[in-house]
Amino acid sequence: MEENRFDVSNRIVVITGAGQGLGREYALAFAKEGATPVLAEINGENVRAVAAEIDAAGGQSLAVETDVGNPDSVNAMVATALDTYGRIDVLINNAAIFATIPQRPFYEIPFEEWNKVIHVNITGSYLCASAVSKPMKTAGQGRIINISSGTVPQGVPGFMHYVTSKSAIIGMTRVMARELSDDNINVNTLMPGYTTTEVEHASMDDDLHEFIQNKRLVKRAGTPDDLIGATMFLASPASSFISGQTLAVCGGEVML
Repeated sequence: MEENRFDVSNRIVVITGAGQGLGREYALAFAKEGATPVLAEINGENVRAVAAEIDAAGGQSLAVETDVGNPDSVNAMVATALDTYGRIDVLINNAAIFATIPQRPFYEIPFEEWNKVIHVNITGSYLCASAVSKPMKTAGQGRIINISSGTVPQGVPGFMHYVTSKSAIIGMTRVMARELSDDNINVNTLMPGYTTTEVEHASMDDDLHEFIQNKRLVKRAGTPDDLIGATMFLASPASSFISGQTLAVCGGEVML
């Protein structure tokens, strides 16, 4: 029987920020397809709730409270996953700070807020990719999916720390892809547009929703389902000849 090139079943998939929003949606979707998500999330209550959802639906997962900005916490999460399953096939570098930050000019961003966004969004992604790259190199295969943002090519005002952090993700992806290519590890970036989830955003209102949708070629709200297909594609054998790339999933709001 010919291999299903889009099959992600039996894959061990580390998903950071898996306790809410898109991270939760990725986890539920991968578990439904027979993969095993490792739920790396700083909020213990949230991550246990997502694990319970997966269990109730007949899937399996591993919940690990993780602070992606803390190297000891990240290394402990990876060690737990390896002790439990023996390998890590995919990393989805999803954890980031965005929903809670207010929109304001860059010269009014508090230094502490700037540092926190940069640390979690950039350093957190770096730490997680570094930690999983070691077992992936040993296995001679792996996929790293970094998450950027459609705010980057648009230079969306009012969120300079967030836009800066998500710009860095694209550069990180390109370097990682080159440095890991000989080990059969593919590294790519997803660039979502604004996507509606259960998470409320500090600066989002109906007028801004309408403004965003009217800029798109596909004039509707983005949903998690719009991103799940692209994410699974990058995690599957079907994308084996793709690395170092950025895929915008935003209804045509931006064109790369």
